[in-house]
Amino acid sequence: MVGLKNEGCGFPRGWKLVGEEVPGGIGPSPAIDVDSVRRLHRHEIRENQCSSFLVKRIDAPVHLVWSFVRSFDEPQKYKPFVSRCIMKGGDFEIGSVREVNVKSGLPATTSTERLERLDDNERIFGIRIVGGDHRLKNYSSIITVHPHCKNGRPGTTVVESFTVDVPEGNTEDETCYFVEAVIQCNLKSLAEISERLAHNQMQQSQ
Repeated sequence: MVGLKNEGCGFPRGWKLVGEEVPGGIGPSPAIDVDSVRRLHRHEIRENQCSSFLVKRIDAPVHLVWSFVRSFDEPQKYKPFVSRCIMKGGDFEIGSVREVNVKSGLPATTSTERLERLDDNERIFGIRIVGGDHRLKNYSSIITVHPHCKNGRPGTTVVESFTVDVPEGNTEDETCYFVEAVIQCNLKSLAEISERLAHNQMQQSQ
């Protein structure tokens, strides 16, 4: 799914739910304010870049899910391809830098990433890749976390968008497919960990 360019700002044509497709771009859930998501997930898309975003529904309270997403210093809490994270500068201020070690299975071993956005009120988290031995040049991503209610129980919808250069020798579709596959793994892991913790907390409170 490739970003739709609009006066320098890109927004994908439709919503891609992790595990299913929702055509038409009208949104995967009435719990999400589409205009709000559009406002929060604006990317400056240049020539030879692609952009896309994915949506994941999680059966866990929003504060619990957000606690994992906002952990800039510990992405390995839910990202299965991350083996270690070392903070290089800053202490959760905008501009803080981390170096991530990547597990085998991906065409990279390290990624240097800078914190671009961290808003606990609107639950917005954004990073930009600034170095590393990989081909994801000028990669930036935004994650927003939204509460919803399912069958009377609190749940969460996570939206993650990205923009990245298309490497020489690859197409936009190939580039988006690869990045989306990694994000899908991350979001599925986030859901599993959050839902398991929510279940354990519920049992302990009974």
